[in-house]
Amino acid sequence: MNKEKLIFQTTELLTQDEKLQIMELWNCEYPINLMHTDLASFEKYLDSLESPKHFLIKIQERIVGWGTIFKRDQEKWFAIILSSFFHGQYIGKSLMEQIKRDENLLYGWVIDHEKDIKINGMTYRSPLNFYVKQGFTVLFDERLELSTISAVKIVWER
Repeated sequence: MNKEKLIFQTTELLTQDEKLQIMELWNCEYPINLMHTDLASFEKYLDSLESPKHFLIKIQERIVGWGTIFKRDQEKWFAIILSSFFHGQYIGKSLMEQIKRDENLLYGWVIDHEKDIKINGMTYRSPLNFYVKQGFTVLFDERLELSTISAVKIVWER
């Protein structure tokens, strides 16, 4: 698919259909340990985000990329997912630029290893290098170690 067919949208409220599509994207692209088994589980995650703003990338009404910024502990955080079909086409970079546009400081957690498996049986590829290329700094001393995820904290400052 070419970039001309991509539609970028921002919203503070997601429709039920958008939530379902994002959950499907999440379950396909993130490691299986982070999978949401039903919409109620995913909505619980979304409801935990304080003051979220969502960034959607659609092709023919189908969500192929999603990002969000939100507040957590007085800091601005982000999350991003892009269909692996679109990796390497600068679409993730465009999404990241939109997310950073009105921000001065952003934090995120990034899986920094390739030990996790996706639902399709493929290895989850760490996106850490992508974020470094987007100007993020890796805070190697700050880690998130849970039963579902092992990740390193990253920060971006204007």
